[in-house]
Amino acid sequence: MQPLDLDLDPVTLTERLVDFPSVSGDEQAIADAVEESLRRLDHLEVLRFGNTVAARTSLGRAERVVIGGHLDTVPVNDNFPSRREPDTIHGLGSCDMKGGVAVALHLAATVPDPNRDITYLFYECEEVEAERNGLTNLAKERPDLLAGDFAVLMEPSNAGVEAGCQGTLRVEVTVTGERAHSARSWMGENAIHAATPVLQRLQEYQPRRPVIDGLEYHEGLNAVFVEGGVAGNVIPDRCVVSVNHRFAPDRSEEEALAFVRDFFAPYDVVVTDSAPGALPGLSVPAAAAFVEAVGGEVRPKFGWTDVARFSGLGVPAVNFGPGDPVFAHKQDEHVPVAHIERVATALREWLGSGQEEGR
Repeated sequence: MQPLDLDLDPVTLTERLVDFPSVSGDEQAIADAVEESLRRLDHLEVLRFGNTVAARTSLGRAERVVIGGHLDTVPVNDNFPSRREPDTIHGLGSCDMKGGVAVALHLAATVPDPNRDITYLFYECEEVEAERNGLTNLAKERPDLLAGDFAVLMEPSNAGVEAGCQGTLRVEVTVTGERAHSARSWMGENAIHAATPVLQRLQEYQPRRPVIDGLEYHEGLNAVFVEGGVAGNVIPDRCVVSVNHRFAPDRSEEEALAFVRDFFAPYDVVVTDSAPGALPGLSVPAAAAFVEAVGGEVRPKFGWTDVARFSGLGVPAVNFGPGDPVFAHKQDEHVPVAHIERVATALREWLGSGQEEGR
């Protein structure tokens, strides 16, 4: 694999990044390339933690902004390597979120004298369990690297600002029965059949759609796995329905879990993963100033992003990156060239150049 050339325009750089395989847990090659390219830049201090790379300026500016992007992707789905059309780049991770990472790397190389100090974070394992997330581990080892007056996550947001994010909760709902030989099924109780009411409740679920800071969020409650069965001639005594709840940021993790437990009562509910949402926070001066600077309509973020992590640390943050999030994780994942160019231009203008404005 060729090393990264940060003198490339961000569109071509996106192609190069997509051509690095980096499914969650397999980010070493892309992290090596990112680290090597950044260490060539004299104006940055570069640090490596596992497959997470941090780079930062230390210019004594009045403000520090954190710009973050994850290096990993979901598994390949017949969409690797990249494919270029005149107005679009196709391929795994093009939207989520190597287009955004390309913009951040391009800025790191070409804006050596920004009006704010910048910490760039390129991190591993965002697409999997929270405990594997590169920012989770960085917060334990070097929490100072997550500190700032404002943070921008390069998550796909249609090249516009998406504020806040919904929380995510995964639980296992267990239904029990009694084993028996399938030739004498009436001697047992089929746990898979008994899970029908659980699935029926999910089918009839009506999502909340709260309006927060003028933005309408849309909750979700969905079965994502169903597990059961012992053998081809055995009535199963256990069935587990894995459910993902996406909850609006006006609810805490505890409130979301209380809702889910009540929704599935009296079935046994066990939490397997949980992460809080983040309120939009558009009234925070740093966020309001950023929105005004980059322009465009502000929308709510429905998926979970690491905006929530920064919000929990007291750092106001927004999502701002190229790509339509509808195409994230899809086989036909792609990113418009115009989105990459627009985000790069907007951030370059916001970061400016020269010392006077930032002092």
